Amino acid sequence: MVFGLALAAPPGPMNAIIAEESVVRGWQSGFTAGLGAASADAIFFVLAYLGVVAFVEQFPTLRAVMVGIGGLLMVYFAYGAGQEALAGSFLGSDVAVGDAPETDGGVDSTGFRKAFVLALTNPYQILFWLTIGVGLLEPGTLDVFAEMPYLGEYLAGLLVVQTGSAALVVGFFGGIGVWITGFPAALVTAKRRVESLAPVVAGVSALVLLGFGVTFVVDAVRSLL
Repeated sequence: MVFGLALAAPPGPMNAIIAEESVVRGWQSGFTAGLGAASADAIFFVLAYLGVVAFVEQFPTLRAVMVGIGGLLMVYFAYGAGQEALAGSFLGSDVAVGDAPETDGGVDSTGFRKAFVLALTNPYQILFWLTIGVGLLEPGTLDVFAEMPYLGEYLAGLLVVQTGSAALVVGFFGGIGVWITGFPAALVTAKRRVESLAPVVAGVSALVLLGFGVTFVVDAVRSLL
């Protein structure tokens, strides 16, 4: 579970989508956005088990195209988040201001679709399942915190777990589940206490998505050239 939390918690495009959905449409939308990202991880897990993920790595052009598509999606979603930040269409208490969000059967599915599609083309998630993710399935050991973005080199050696076990996989996805439940709840609670937090979160989410998107598009173009 600690492994799942360590990988899910750091700032990035997925958490930007979750944060935006949480402050604009509420906890349920933030949670379903996180569920979309987790569903993509589950698909990658199955593909890694079948060997398909490693197969993709043999085609650099295909990987570059996927990175480029992911970058363009991030830029597009950044534009939407920026518009929402400027329009001020945020939840007041439990009721949305302005038009009701798109729903399927009473449940807002916008965040799920955005996060799911973005996660399938997110270079970070693809790279994770090409390397560390495949290693989860093979007997051995894994230094949990060493794989954590930004802080890994400082926390290496603090928690080493055995790989190749069902318990590790269940715990990994359990940790992700804890994050996608608690992170939106914390944002919604904070927003109710500080109303001005909502446009700030949406604005920061837009900047994070734009930054990652431009970086990935540039990386894809360089790879293709």
